[in-house]
Amino acid sequence: MLPVPPLLAGVLPAGLPRGTVAVLSGARSLTLGMVAAVTAAGGNAAIVGQPDTGLLAAAEMGADLSRLAVIPDPGNDPVEVATVLMDGMDLVVLGLGGRCVPPARTRVVLARARHRGCALLISGGDWQGAALRLDARVSGYELAGSAGRRARSGFGRIGAVRLEVRARQGAVGRTRAG
Repeated sequence: MLPVPPLLAGVLPAGLPRGTVAVLSGARSLTLGMVAAVTAAGGNAAIVGQPDTGLLAAAEMGADLSRLAVIPDPGNDPVEVATVLMDGMDLVVLGLGGRCVPPARTRVVLARARHRGCALLISGGDWQGAALRLDARVSGYELAGSAGRRARSGFGRIGAVRLEVRARQGAVGRTRAG
């Protein structure tokens, strides 16, 4: 099992199973939280095909950037790049950028993920046969340094973002706000 951020503890109490393919949608901070949890625990992760990934945000979430490989432009075949990275990573995040992956290829990649014990997180598209689907939506904000004082609308700096996460494994769904 791979560690998950505290927000997902209620949805995935045991963690993220190795060899799992999961589709993530909505707020990208969930993806960075997953990367942070895995690398902070000593695992290795890679982010493929997401050139605008906020590494500062990942570091602020606790990610060990020395354990993170970033391939912002994987060329014409990001799926192949992600598949090769599975050999040495615990977690690979793949940005599809709207690309469609044929079902025959998704089965081959899933088999490799299972064989190598690497979790594959898909964003920016769908993946047929994914065991888990997570959707994160912003449910509110907390102002930095407000210390319980009521903030005036339109003033202040965002200190934290609250997310609501919906998870679906097969036909079972769970919701967690945090």
